[in-house]
Amino acid sequence: MLQIGAVFPQTEISADPKALATYAIAVEEMGYDYIVAFDHVIGANMTNRPDWKPLRGGPPAYTLASMFHEPFVLFGYLSHVTKRVGLATGVLILSQRQAVLVAKQAAEVDVLSNGRLRLGVGIGWNNLEYEALDMNWRNRGKRSEEQVEVMRQLWTQKTVNYSGKWHSIPEMGLNPLPVQRPIPIWFGGRSEPLLERIGRVGDGWFANAGPTQVAEGVEKIAAAAEKAGRDPKSIGLEIMESMINRSPEEAAERAQQWKPLDLTHIALNTMGANLSGVDQHLEALQKFKSALQPW
Repeated sequence: MLQIGAVFPQTEISADPKALATYAIAVEEMGYDYIVAFDHVIGANMTNRPDWKPLRGGPPAYTLASMFHEPFVLFGYLSHVTKRVGLATGVLILSQRQAVLVAKQAAEVDVLSNGRLRLGVGIGWNNLEYEALDMNWRNRGKRSEEQVEVMRQLWTQKTVNYSGKWHSIPEMGLNPLPVQRPIPIWFGGRSEPLLERIGRVGDGWFANAGPTQVAEGVEKIAAAAEKAGRDPKSIGLEIMESMINRSPEEAAERAQQWKPLDLTHIALNTMGANLSGVDQHLEALQKFKSALQPW
C-alpha cells in the first residue's frame, strides 16, 4: 500500500520546540504515514563567496541564512510526542559523518521510536560542508558503501570485528541494538554508480527527477538487483511533490503522473510555497491529503 509522507519544513518552521511538536502531532493525527526531514549541518556565509556554486551549479540551496534542525536530535524529540508516524531522513549526508557514530545515533532513534526510523542517505553536493566537518570530499561515494556495510553489521551483531579500507572495528558493538535489525537504508541521488549501488545493497530509492528519468532509473536498479540475486520488488521507491507555484490540490492532481510507476512512498514538500507559520503548512498538508486520489 502506498505510504503518504510530509516533508518537515526545516527552513520555515522556527526553533520553537512547541511548534515542532504541534506540527508532528497534527501530521500524525491527519493520518500521514511518515515525516521526512532534509539534512544540513552548517551553512556558508555568502558575503565573501560571490562566485561559489554547488556541485550541480545554480545558486546555493542552503546557506548560513537557512535554519536546519539536526535530524537525529529532532527525531528523538518527535518520537516522544508521537506514537505511530514514521521518521525518515531524506537524505542524511552520510559521507560527511563518521559511520560508527551515525550507526549509534540511528540505533538510538530507532529504540526511542520503537522501530519507526527509515534512514535515507546520500553523498551531498556541498564541498564547503565537508571541509567544515573535516571529511574527505573526493572519496565520498565509494566510502559511503563501506559505511553502509559497517552500520548494518553494527545494527545486527552484538560484537563486530571489521577491517575495511576506511573503517576498523576490533571486536566491538553497540548497546542498545535497534528495534529494526537492520534499520532500512534508502539512497538519494541519480548517478549511474548510485543506481547500481541501490540495486545491489539498497532498501529503497529517494528519486528526485521527472517521471521519464525515474522510470529509467528504476530499470537500472532492477537490472542491478537481478544481477545481485535480489528481488527488484523488494526495493522501495519514493518521490516528492512540491507546492512551489501550485496549490495543494494542484500538487495532488500532479501526483497522478506517478501512477504508472510502482511507487511505495510519496511525500508533499510545502517549503518554498510562501507559507507562514506551522498552521499554514498543516493546512496545506490537510488539503493535499484530502485531494489525493486513492492509488
